[in-house]
Amino acid sequence: MSTCVFVQIRCRPGTTYRVAEEIALREIHSELYSTSGDYDLLMKVYIPKTEDVGVFINERLLDIDGIERSLTTMTFKVF
Repeated sequence: MSTCVFVQIRCRPGTTYRVAEEIALREIHSELYSTSGDYDLLMKVYIPKTEDVGVFINERLLDIDGIERSLTTMTFKVF
């Protein structure tokens, strides 16, 4: 089993496509979109139940140069 998590990512100006390419190379996401609004990217990721969500995000995503801020939304039930 896994936990579905959505991560919104704000990038430093001019780095969004480079950040998206780096995320794609890491193959940690299910889906990755560019978005408008307060955040530049929206990532859907399935995290194994055996892993800590915070550690997973910090160690596998937030070390990418160009990421300024993130907002993680946990999910519970799919309808």
